[in-house]
Amino acid sequence: MTRSELGTIGVWRLGQLLDAPLAAHLEELGFGAVWVGGSPSGDLALVQELLDATSTLSVATGIVNVWSDDAATAGASFHRIEREHPGRFLLGLGVSHPEANTRYTKPLQALQDYLDALDTAGVPVERRVLAALGPKVLRLSAERTAGAHPYLTTPEHTAAAREVLGPQVLLAPEQKVVLDTDPARARALARETVEVYLGLSNYTNNWRRLGFGDDDLADGGSDRLIDALVVHGDAATVKRRVTEHLDAGADHVAVQLLTAPDADVADSFRELAEVLLG
Repeated sequence: MTRSELGTIGVWRLGQLLDAPLAAHLEELGFGAVWVGGSPSGDLALVQELLDATSTLSVATGIVNVWSDDAATAGASFHRIEREHPGRFLLGLGVSHPEANTRYTKPLQALQDYLDALDTAGVPVERRVLAALGPKVLRLSAERTAGAHPYLTTPEHTAAAREVLGPQVLLAPEQKVVLDTDPARARALARETVEVYLGLSNYTNNWRRLGFGDDDLADGGSDRLIDALVVHGDAATVKRRVTEHLDAGADHVAVQLLTAPDADVADSFRELAEVLLG
């Protein structure tokens, strides 16, 4: 799937927070794609629900966990969706993280084996991407898929990933956003989301490669780390960060909007669309 099919800006959102009316709203606002986060099931039932409710929006998974759903299931689901909604679905795959799966051994080999099985199932290379942070999986993304979908990274990582991938491969990083000009309040909301990842080695190893140290990873994350991972502030600040990803080589940025529990989600996405698409 290409940048023109995904659009430049999409929305990343946990599957349990997505439904058909919200997908229709995002399409109406002009977002190019919605990424279904939180290891959606390989039966892709939610993906189909979102596609059924829309007509132009692309839907991607961010990501189907290769330890949880076998390639035969994912492949059959892909073909079912392709028959009903041709050209609108991108299968994002990943290995999650070792702390969450006791089967987590030789993840690179597991991805290669899964891609082999998808080849056998007839899932086209250009319709799948890998969640990739480090250079080995980034290279695999370039060799065996349409590209890479890095999660919880920075524009600096985007630039480094583009160097590994080369110029022609899709690069679609996720970027967290808080539309709030109060730094203390915005950082508190950001930490609620980021803190769980501070104990996951694939993320912390990546942040260390980007120059963050022990002090940044302690006590819920330093302000420096939080500000690097979650852009917060006014419209200009948010748009500048997304533009930094694009200038660094991203083809598409999947924006994850973080809001307070009592926020009106529809209005929040309308505000975000005005910031990024207006």
